[in-house]
Amino acid sequence: MPSALPIADPAPADGALPASAAEGSATRDLGVYLHVPFCRVRCGYCDFNTYTASEIRGVRQSDYADEAIAEIDLAARVLRDSGAAARLVSTVFVGGGTPTLLPTSDLARMLSAVRDTWGLAPGAEVTTEANPDSVTEAGLAELAEAGFTRVSFGMQSAVPHVLRTLERTHDPARIPDVVRWARSAGLQVSLDLIYGTPGESLDDWHRSLELALAQEPDHLSAYALIVEPGTKLARQIARGEVAEPDDEVQADQYELADELLSAAGFDWYEVSNWARDDSRRSRHNLAYWTGQDWWGVGPGAHSHVGGVRWWNVKHPAAYAARLAEGVSPAAGRETLDAETRRVEDVLLRIRIIDGLPVDALDTFGREAVAGLIADGLIEGRNAIAGRLVLTRRGRLLADAVVRRLLP
Repeated sequence: MPSALPIADPAPADGALPASAAEGSATRDLGVYLHVPFCRVRCGYCDFNTYTASEIRGVRQSDYADEAIAEIDLAARVLRDSGAAARLVSTVFVGGGTPTLLPTSDLARMLSAVRDTWGLAPGAEVTTEANPDSVTEAGLAELAEAGFTRVSFGMQSAVPHVLRTLERTHDPARIPDVVRWARSAGLQVSLDLIYGTPGESLDDWHRSLELALAQEPDHLSAYALIVEPGTKLARQIARGEVAEPDDEVQADQYELADELLSAAGFDWYEVSNWARDDSRRSRHNLAYWTGQDWWGVGPGAHSHVGGVRWWNVKHPAAYAARLAEGVSPAAGRETLDAETRRVEDVLLRIRIIDGLPVDALDTFGREAVAGLIADGLIEGRNAIAGRLVLTRRGRLLADAVVRRLLP
């Protein structure tokens, strides 16, 4: 089952934000994340807030779009009453779960509610995640017509035994078809991969990368498999049924990915993300990494506005009940102080190609820079220019770099 929510302060029933959340809002982008918590099956490694039909009896997927739209209405009121600047939405990301389990008409209605409530900025990025076996050619065309600009397919692997270990249900032979359909509809395409699955060899990973690159996607994400506590995979490893992921194998797989992607014309712009050019980076995810504002709609969704962070109740039934009562679905929140925001800025910005300004560091961090350059973890030329950018080795050891920059 999904992990527990963080422990923090209770959120007010009306969702009201403190006045501090509005400070400087005119200088920040506003994004919207729409969480769809439904999956056909639960993958053994997944710790996301998702539910299969057997786990949510009494909850109707057909009601979900209306529930999400009710939270969008609440969000508009809360932001207006907080004094935050009126802003067009720069990015919309529909994630899950498997958003494309909902009818295309429901996804279109949710996007229309965002557009009608705030408006979309010119050139807004509008993405939905999708499993390769959850879309049709006609459905992708309908999404494009509704205003979606981008689709992120959960490819994960091209190797059947790796997909079986991950409990993914799609046939890798379907990847070329869904990419072709998306392109025909005028959508940008991102492919998501996972490396380090138990039993996955370097040759297996090479095969997955080759199939992904053969589709000429606009964007590619490659994430190391993390064994989350409480998941089926964690229990299998504890019982000795499945081997634990090997850190050294994962490092070799990351280096192979970076080599092949670079040779194919992709540039890394975040530790786990590559794009063909700057215009095809995920602007929605960059908003997370650079501390912009976003409202997360849906069960368990997280939001951030002006240093105030909150999260919704996790179960779809509890979420629906609160909205039906006219109550905010927020379960808890925290207001970040200046030092916490600075530390989080270091944690996140060090991971992106634009880098971390040296002046964001305190004396302790600045004194560590020379050693990080000497150890080949930070690019020397950029550091001299006042910006810390990770080398490939630094990307593999990003957490260690952060520990040396923060006391």
